[in-house]
Amino acid sequence: MTTTAGKLALTPAQRIRWWNRKSARLRTRLWTSALILVVGSAFMLIPFGWMVSTSVKEEVEVFKIPIQWIPTTLRWQNYPEAVTFLPYGRFFLNSTIISALVVAGSVASTAVVAYAFARLRAPGRGFWFILLLSTMMLPGEVTLVPTYLIFRAFKWLDTYQPLWVPYWFGGTPFFVFLLRQFFMTLPTELDDAARIDGANNVQIFYKILMPLSKPALATIAIFAFFGSWNAFQAPLIYLNTMEKYTVPLGLRFYLSTFANSHWNYLMAASLIAIVPPLILFFLAQRYFVKGAVLSGIKG
Repeated sequence: MTTTAGKLALTPAQRIRWWNRKSARLRTRLWTSALILVVGSAFMLIPFGWMVSTSVKEEVEVFKIPIQWIPTTLRWQNYPEAVTFLPYGRFFLNSTIISALVVAGSVASTAVVAYAFARLRAPGRGFWFILLLSTMMLPGEVTLVPTYLIFRAFKWLDTYQPLWVPYWFGGTPFFVFLLRQFFMTLPTELDDAARIDGANNVQIFYKILMPLSKPALATIAIFAFFGSWNAFQAPLIYLNTMEKYTVPLGLRFYLSTFANSHWNYLMAASLIAIVPPLILFFLAQRYFVKGAVLSGIKG
């Protein structure tokens, strides 16, 4: 390896050759990494490509061997037929309502709890924060039955309350940890300056920290929306009436009702189901990346 002193001793022509060799190695490494990523991405997109292709196929072409990636006839009417074959519009509306409530509750309650852990000084604050994080290690199966019994005692079975009410009481431990880490990156001098101007803790929280925390809040909103929109187990346990089903339950209903048929409808409905998460992610991608990066700077 050429040292700094050695490079200074080289003639201009030797420095150029050395730099060209180094640039060639860097370019080779860059192109190799890019090639590996492209090939890996192509393999991961194969199932998605099959889903897109199947969504516009005739039913008899779905399981043709070899796979017919481009259908003989593009059957675009699969999409309107898929959403009218079952009350898919109702499923979509149910998921939208529940996800909106989950996002609002997660952002609001998580911000309050994270602010308390990051800024307020209270005896045992560290212990309670560690206890909160330790709940992330509990498997969901451990709390499944006790949670069900609690909601049954509240007479909340076959209602939407079990799917969104818990998120209004602290969100999830991961969201609290993420936002607390972001609050820790903000200088405490902001709080001190606000107190000198006569602001209290509530005003500091809403008028100073919250506007500065948009990237982290956007990250939490995206995670909360994805988790709620794609949730299958909780709606399956608590919802019994078909009119109250969410999109994942509606997609599963296709399989249970039409066991070995209408795969083209199922793929069309599945593509429609992933449109809202994709739109949300691309619209908030800048905030998502910034929030995820800044939340890990200090802790």
